[in-house]
Amino acid sequence: MEISNLLIKPRFPHYYLSFSCWTASFVIHYLNMSLGAHLSNLLNLLYYLLASFGRGPSLLKKVIPFGKASRSHLLKTCHVKSEDSEGTLTGESIIMNKQSLERELQNAIDEENYARAAKIRDSLRNLQEDSKASVLAANAQFYNSFRNGDLVTMQALWSKGDNVCVVHPGVSGISGYDLVMGSWEFVWADYEFPLQIEVKDVQVNVRGDLGYVTCIEMVKTKGKSWGRQFATNVFEKINGQWFMCIHHASYVDL
Repeated sequence: MEISNLLIKPRFPHYYLSFSCWTASFVIHYLNMSLGAHLSNLLNLLYYLLASFGRGPSLLKKVIPFGKASRSHLLKTCHVKSEDSEGTLTGESIIMNKQSLERELQNAIDEENYARAAKIRDSLRNLQEDSKASVLAANAQFYNSFRNGDLVTMQALWSKGDNVCVVHPGVSGISGYDLVMGSWEFVWADYEFPLQIEVKDVQVNVRGDLGYVTCIEMVKTKGKSWGRQFATNVFEKINGQWFMCIHHASYVDL
């Protein structure tokens, strides 16, 4: 059987993994690199495949701590439906304000109204320099990238490097930019978009070039509900722009 035609149906409810040629080349690429540096991350990804035959825990239990999380809550995708930040501006509204100001700026330039254009530039600069607003906007962009399974946008939102990390519900952490991006491709496999997530209890904190957002995610797709996840999204400021470096989502029973 050709590897490109092999479809694996894991034992996780509502989730399918397509073991494609991309998967093979992805693993081979990292096996050709320093095995010691990537072994733990590779085993985390391979768990997704082995678990479909019921062998993941027995083969990898010494490497991947599963805790008490139920498998039915592993690898859940999430897409923004709404945000609640207790009366403050949400990430969505900040993005809309920025886009509106950019349109007004272009109109002012087209009309050669340079005094108005200068004022709009000041407003844009103030919005960008507001650290909490900028982190909320980056957080909203992160969730928006899920709405259509937009890998290109997701790739642009994350910091590049080996220090980035993602923790999907019930699964150990995966580190390194390429492996993190690969994990999102697994998460998105065989879903119809857009998916939905309601984001509540949004809190944002910023200290210097590091900011983080905590929130509750309530995930739904066609006729299905995956309950609630508590998410922590960490961002770092690089050359004046905020990039995601950690996403950690954990299933919440209560």
